Amino acid sequence: MMLTKMTRFGTRAVFDIAYNSSGLPVQVKDIANRQEIPLRFLEQIFNRLKKADFINSVRGPGGGYELIKDPKEITVGDIVRAVDESLDVVCCVSDSKACDRADQCPTRPIWQEASRKVKEYFDTVTIADLCEDACKKGIKQDLNHPFEYNI
Repeated sequence: MMLTKMTRFGTRAVFDIAYNSSGLPVQVKDIANRQEIPLRFLEQIFNRLKKADFINSVRGPGGGYELIKDPKEITVGDIVRAVDESLDVVCCVSDSKACDRADQCPTRPIWQEASRKVKEYFDTVTIADLCEDACKKGIKQDLNHPFEYNI
């Protein structure tokens, strides 16, 4: 099983918003730069994440993207499903018609159990967990927002 760039980049982008927002919207160009994600590809990912109600865009000066849900409520599994990725290790797990031998295959139960465990694991890892790990690793937060003014 190999996850696509859309899933990997989507997870990193949601992490970036949670980690670097300090309660303010985060600009897409800043996320793209920090996470080394092509801007146009990131915008495609964000369209899917917006449809799934994980992020919201804020227009105007000081605008950008913000999380709709608390990082503790967003799992890696949620993000994978939001970008329309399957967590099944082989196609016959979710679609028995994908293989002519699915009904008589001695290995299909192994793939089903492996898929179940992968889903279970990804559904236990939250964006808040990723932020906590990043803090422990000393990953620098970028809390400088270009349109934040204090008087």
